[in-house]
Amino acid sequence: MTFDEYLIHFGDILAQPEKYERYKDEEYLQYAKMNWTRMSRWIKRFEPSEAMKRYVDGITEEQHWIVITEPWCGDAAHSVPQIYQMVKDNPKIDLDIQLRDSEPYLIDDYLTNGGKSIPKLIIRNEVGHDKAVWGPRPEPLQRIFETMKADSRPFSDIKETLQKWYNDDKGVAIQDELLALLT
Repeated sequence: MTFDEYLIHFGDILAQPEKYERYKDEEYLQYAKMNWTRMSRWIKRFEPSEAMKRYVDGITEEQHWIVITEPWCGDAAHSVPQIYQMVKDNPKIDLDIQLRDSEPYLIDDYLTNGGKSIPKLIIRNEVGHDKAVWGPRPEPLQRIFETMKADSRPFSDIKETLQKWYNDDKGVAIQDELLALLT
């Protein structure tokens, strides 16, 4: 689906959660509500770096950027709108949002340490070959996450640390990592 279709899908979940099995669970619905707020803020405020703008503007061959995500994912609330803002103005880049928990289950081909961690970005060239794969979160934050998880920190502490990190980083790390992968 396009990013706009994803926003419609996300909005429908918030308006009619009873239609979606996962969001009948109040905890997941609360995640989605919080993520809608975070995502909306990034859509309004995130501005790609000059280096990222130059790189994306310089793409002249067709590319297919696939983001595997779900509205309940806290990391995606930050990364997905940032990725969208990076590529939205280049007509050579087709941004496709795919849901992790719906067919065709593309996530099964892009596991992180054996798990279905999201968001996951797959960048393919014009003939469908993977150029780069990124995710589920910037490497410095992934290390923090893994350390906190190994230390058996409460999930609430992990979530708070991750959210603060994203707010402090302002999308710098994801852009640096994508530029390093692509250049």
